[in-house]
Amino acid sequence: MFQIIQYQKTGEMSIEEVPAPRLKDGGVLVQNVFSLISTGTERTSVETAQASLIGKARSRPDLVRQVIDNVKREGLLATYEKVQNRLDNYKELGYSSAGIVVESSVTTFKPGDRVACAGYAYHAEFIFVPKNLVVKIPAGVSFEEAAFTTLGAIALQGVRQADVRIGEQVAVIGLGLVGLITVQLLKANGCRVIGLDISENNFELAKKLGCDACTLSIPDAGKVVEAFTKGYGTDAVIITASTRSNEPLELALQLARKKSKVVVVGAVGMDVPRSPFYEKELELRISCSSGPGRYDPEYEEKGNDYPIGYVRWTENRNMEAVLDLISQKKLDVQSLITHKFPIQDALQAYDILTGKVKEKHLGILIEYPGSEKIKKPDIKKIELFQKTKADFNPPQLVVGFIGAGNFAQSYLIPPLQKLGVRLKGVATLKPINARSVGKKFRFEYCTTQAEEIINDPEINTIFIATRHDSHAHYVIEALKKGKHVFVEKPLAICETQLKEIKDLYETQSALQGLHLMVGFNRRFSQPFKEIKDFFKDTPEPFVITYRVHAGFIPKTSWIQDPAQGGRIIGEGCHFIDCMMFLLEANPVRIYAESINSQNSQVENHDNITVSLKFSDGSVGNLLYLANGDRSVEKEYCEIYSSGKTAILDNFKEVSFYHKGKKKKVKYDGTKGHKQEIEHFVKVILGKQKPQLSFESIYFTTLTTFKIVESLQRGIPCEI
Repeated sequence: MFQIIQYQKTGEMSIEEVPAPRLKDGGVLVQNVFSLISTGTERTSVETAQASLIGKARSRPDLVRQVIDNVKREGLLATYEKVQNRLDNYKELGYSSAGIVVESSVTTFKPGDRVACAGYAYHAEFIFVPKNLVVKIPAGVSFEEAAFTTLGAIALQGVRQADVRIGEQVAVIGLGLVGLITVQLLKANGCRVIGLDISENNFELAKKLGCDACTLSIPDAGKVVEAFTKGYGTDAVIITASTRSNEPLELALQLARKKSKVVVVGAVGMDVPRSPFYEKELELRISCSSGPGRYDPEYEEKGNDYPIGYVRWTENRNMEAVLDLISQKKLDVQSLITHKFPIQDALQAYDILTGKVKEKHLGILIEYPGSEKIKKPDIKKIELFQKTKADFNPPQLVVGFIGAGNFAQSYLIPPLQKLGVRLKGVATLKPINARSVGKKFRFEYCTTQAEEIINDPEINTIFIATRHDSHAHYVIEALKKGKHVFVEKPLAICETQLKEIKDLYETQSALQGLHLMVGFNRRFSQPFKEIKDFFKDTPEPFVITYRVHAGFIPKTSWIQDPAQGGRIIGEGCHFIDCMMFLLEANPVRIYAESINSQNSQVENHDNITVSLKFSDGSVGNLLYLANGDRSVEKEYCEIYSSGKTAILDNFKEVSFYHKGKKKKVKYDGTKGHKQEIEHFVKVILGKQKPQLSFESIYFTTLTTFKIVESLQRGIPCEI
């Protein structure tokens, strides 16, 4: 299928063939008929991407702070490479469209339904949209009109935030698409409306759509509004402009009467001057896009609705209300359409949008030819690069990737490239990611179907870097197909999955000579290798303390989702593996305790201490913390045995103590990712023996389950 995408490093726009999305649980696969360009939002996105690095930094100071924090943790070079990797990707555009349901995994919709879509409504021939972001189009409403639904919901939410009554007087600052829809909604609500803009271009249309008066946004605008309101001032001001300037907000303060409301819908400067707000006792309200549910993963991704008795107007119900108003002819969006472009000519729309082509514009629609008939998307893989045997060495290793997010792009794929390994296929859920990764790393094809990778007869080695809940499934399917497997931690998220993998591997896969490796990279790092060498032939048990300052992650993150196993199973396995690597012994008993915070934002199980007893008599202490200052280095480990001590400080330095002497060794801070990939490749090629046994992988994973069990039951657990 074809999709409009933008290269983030340069801002270059293109129309590319990408693999079609697949139907997932909880939503519908939609064949787009029309999608709407949101002139304000998309112009800003395009201009930001086309800016220099300094320009990008100025537009996103929040990301600059993240970069600075990352420099402190990982160093300048590693941070620079991470930033460049993020920019070396493509981004989809668009969030409002209308089309036909092709496939559905929910009972609310069936194939053939005409629907309007939000959020995931990209400029693409086919899209997957979760059910709470889809509404049915009433009879009499065209696809062209329905494509405006999301923008209509954004305007409607702004009006709801203004909480206006019949006869009240409202100023709308910014008469673009959202502003003109806002004017109509206010008129339908029985209000008197005055519109303001820096240009007179849309004044005539605004008046046609019901605006009682219009004036330029100039210093004297206050006098015009004063006359319009008979000296009272406005009961509410709704700002729908899009600008980094603070001027719309400052103008709103002039127009608003005492104790009235100022509602910010558009992206404008928010340097709020105190005195006018204080003197008039104004109420500043921020309207969050299309309504309650927006940006809430529970609502948008998982489809958990808010009960209507408690939240009358959700994002989805706002969308329905907009379509009802269009069907009743109380909202005219047809008059807002100035341009329509077929998808193959869509770049002309962005030339107009960015001013490259000087042409008056308002509502710009992208049309998808041939969409009048339902057709299922072609889920074929997209061929990218043709290669010969001379292009890769060793030729007997053919790799496919299932999942390829930022981690895989930073730490897994680059080492394979440098080794000359043949990268054949990559599968990701999002079509644009599949193509982006495929082109960047020169895979031979990309797809959204993991089965394509698993069933490819040439691929003999599969890397799995998806979300945690899918790891075990893909490991099992890949092993059944006779593939070597490298899976990012964790191997599994429950004992049932772990047992199924164990039974399969020990009874079939190991006998076939297949290798299964989990991404426990730290044991391959130079610091840990030298620590182990320092303690070799030590006759006494060890005492190990590993402190991990993992950092705070909000509960809304997918990592905190119980369905993903949680952070102990997802990351705590690393530090259990390091202890087992040093001791060459398995845990036999553990006891874990967590904090008990009354703060609803704190995940107690992110702040724990774990005591471990090992089969050789050693003991280990794991402190996994998320409640400290973010400037603290992430990892610190102390190892004691037989008159020797080693202290690791975040992989940058190790202090070795023996016979009253101290030796300090500096390192580059890397954590063994490159070395583990090199080792895995050599193991498959028969050049090295595995340094990470399946038994060790099994006991590390099982130990994380027992830690969670101990936290839940409050007692020690035997392993």
